[in-house]
Amino acid sequence: MLLDQERCYRAVAARDARFDGQFITAVRTTGIYCRPSCPAMTPKRANVEFLPTAGAAQQRGYRACRRCQPDAVPGSPDWNIRADLAARAMRLIADGVVERDGVVGLATRLGYSERQLNRVLTAELGAGPLALSRAHRAHTARLLIETTPLTMADIAFAAGFASVRQFNDTVREVYGVPPTTLRTEAGRRCGAVPAAAGTLVLRLPYRPPFDGDGLLAFFSARALDGVESVVDGTYHRTLRLPHAAATVALDLRPTDRGAAATTGHVVATVRLGDPRDLGPAVARLRRLLDLDADPVAVDALLGADPDLAPSVAATPGIRLPGTVDGVETALRTVLGQQVSVAAARTAASRLAAALGERLPPQLTGAASADAEREPPDLLFPTAAAIAERGAEVLTGPATRIATVLRLAEAVADGSLVLDAGRDPADLRAALTALPGIGPWTAGYLAMRLLGDPDELLATDLVVRRGAAALGLPSDVDGLAARAENWKPWRSYAATHLWRTAATTSSGRTS
Repeated sequence: MLLDQERCYRAVAARDARFDGQFITAVRTTGIYCRPSCPAMTPKRANVEFLPTAGAAQQRGYRACRRCQPDAVPGSPDWNIRADLAARAMRLIADGVVERDGVVGLATRLGYSERQLNRVLTAELGAGPLALSRAHRAHTARLLIETTPLTMADIAFAAGFASVRQFNDTVREVYGVPPTTLRTEAGRRCGAVPAAAGTLVLRLPYRPPFDGDGLLAFFSARALDGVESVVDGTYHRTLRLPHAAATVALDLRPTDRGAAATTGHVVATVRLGDPRDLGPAVARLRRLLDLDADPVAVDALLGADPDLAPSVAATPGIRLPGTVDGVETALRTVLGQQVSVAAARTAASRLAAALGERLPPQLTGAASADAEREPPDLLFPTAAAIAERGAEVLTGPATRIATVLRLAEAVADGSLVLDAGRDPADLRAALTALPGIGPWTAGYLAMRLLGDPDELLATDLVVRRGAAALGLPSDVDGLAARAENWKPWRSYAATHLWRTAATTSSGRTS
């Protein structure tokens, strides 16, 4: 990835927080790397180099600044805009694939040889998969050190290190101090770590503005009984993670203050069944809430269209609702084809109640005196369970039931992979190859599963209804032609059109 060095330096000189997470500032004279908005004195231009990732900085021998904490920023929006090998690899590395399956497993998932993968990532990101994964492990370790009472030995293995010695050496190299110092400093900043093992309170940063209300409305309309709930501005749900189940509560009320704010965060309270799942949980929650988006860039381009501008002005920082489980979202989307949101929710809730798995009380928290506020305690059923017993539970048209079962069987037998590492075009092709799944469903799932920012869904009736309400062309060809001006943010435009249609009449969006 080529960076414009002079443009990067201007951003650093201005301490422009909009660039946090998009590149790393490495200072040769101090051996430290920072986020662009670091409050420290601006280094001389001759003393800095700009790198695309923390892994690249660490590979060159730089250590992280403990003042600005460059790993505690929103990620780069490039990983969603781009659909190339580097972007797909970064999504899987963030999900912990290297820790679980090694570089061999990562290469296999991406369909490349280890050698070719290493060559491409080194050229594009300044570091190979091992260095990028090491940076990810170091970040996970810091989160565990600062937010849990786990012992350092437990943290070492939970973060994916092969030994305590490797963990200690890496933390010293990346942060310049031993792990115990990081915990002491965190205690001074934020108070004591939580007393309950397995419970973490995390701040997930984003770039303002942030349309949390829109995400809450989306999740509330589709919340499955026992699996999800929305209460007082907080979205609760269960999670199926690589090693164990978990639950999360996401406070989506904005924390940025005013239009000039440059930082904000979502407070996430996570209960993990296995601490090794912290990294994947954070990555999936960020994708669920589209926290790595660049809303200023999106709003600037879409707001330039005079007909779309009123919606952009009314809803700045609109986000694409993602997913924490690609299989669950795909099955729910197919189950909801050709029916209303309410009907899809009822059918999926019935399926979850019949085939889902109940969580132990320690993952859901203390019982509430208010039955309506009981936290979710039900995992959405696996593809294997639906493939085996779905026919006993599912109701409705036989063709839709058959499509759901075919999809579940394809996932269960491994012939269809639904994860963040898929190429969007390949995912669409694999989905539409299944009888009963058409281009609309495939495009919608590319938005939800991969965060594809450029899927208009021009054939969607509700999208076209929203376009008509704004004075835009409402026929498929006319809307598609007009949307050429909205690239590469057509998914966000479609979300605006859905929102507009919802304010005028009820409609179906899965």
